[in-house]
Amino acid sequence: MNCRRHGSKPTVALWMLIAVADLAMLVAAAGAVTMLLILAGLIALAGGVVAVRAFLPRSVDAREAVARRRA
Repeated sequence: MNCRRHGSKPTVALWMLIAVADLAMLVAAAGAVTMLLILAGLIALAGGVVAVRAFLPRSVDAREAVARRRA
């Protein structure tokens, strides 16, 4: 047993299965509607972060670096 590799695919698959089971138990305990509201909030938060990063002006240094690469 000592020469068994760590991080093999079966080990990762087992932990993924455990994570999915934990998520299913959490949904069952908290309620499906509550979990959907939490998920919708997280998606809205992620969308807000992406929108803010897209609309913020880039620094002058970044523009100069792009211009240098093109030249």
